[in-house]
Amino acid sequence: MPSNPEIAAAGCVVSRKGPEVLLVHRPKYDDWSFPKGKADPAEHVVATAVREVAEETGLDVRLGPPLTAQVYRVGNGQPRDKRVHYWAARVVGGDDVSGYRANEEIDEVAWVELGKARHRLTYEHDRETLDEFEARRKKTYPLIVLRHGRARPRKSWRGDDRERTLTKAGEHQAEELVPLLAAYGVTRVVSSTSRRCWTSVAPYADVADLDVEVTAGLAEEEATADTVSRLVHRLVEYREPTVLCTHRPVLPWVWEALGLEDRQLEPGGMLVVHHRRSKLVAAEEHDVPFR
Repeated sequence: MPSNPEIAAAGCVVSRKGPEVLLVHRPKYDDWSFPKGKADPAEHVVATAVREVAEETGLDVRLGPPLTAQVYRVGNGQPRDKRVHYWAARVVGGDDVSGYRANEEIDEVAWVELGKARHRLTYEHDRETLDEFEARRKKTYPLIVLRHGRARPRKSWRGDDRERTLTKAGEHQAEELVPLLAAYGVTRVVSSTSRRCWTSVAPYADVADLDVEVTAGLAEEEATADTVSRLVHRLVEYREPTVLCTHRPVLPWVWEALGLEDRQLEPGGMLVVHHRRSKLVAAEEHDVPFR
């Protein structure tokens, strides 16, 4: 294990009509930047990004396309690399920051017109992030392709394989998915009829008060390239943040329907595909930890 492991952090370039972006001022450094912060122990950076914006600005956001991470050295004596993961993001609910209460960490939060923001930002790496954001600021919708969490081995399961259950590690992954799916504002949950799939998304559906739409068209035993293609194309046409949970053998048909190269997802892993007007804009892959 490295003696000085990389510091993980995350933040957002939050926008609203104008166009304007949200900037914060830190009195300790007397700088203007985007809301961001370090990940808590065992926290996924996707959840970090949303949490940090809420803590630093009081606003609730949902993530859009990812932006290039910033990597730079911090600290004295034994400096470490800090990697700040960024996303484009939009506010959910009210976006008024006039009532923000200053504190020692952040003493001012401001919506700044896009052109003026470039001059307000203190650091060149933030201006580069803003430039990238400009190319991706149009609203997109996420389709999250999820491989179900860790399940009991087939050889140890007796009975209908469609009833095979998650392991304790898989159940933990299902719980860990809750803040991640919430970060993208998922409002529709679609799953294979197999238990190990719908139980992977059930905790989020319960918290979000959503129904899990189960379909045999995603099940390992019944799915075909045609059933998967029809479903994926319908979901991409909808302007609704959606999670689709299925099995490893079915994933190649999902990638084919999306026009993506074949790839492997670990159990509990997900690929977030951001689309606009049925066209893919960006994709990001995340593993969901388990213990």
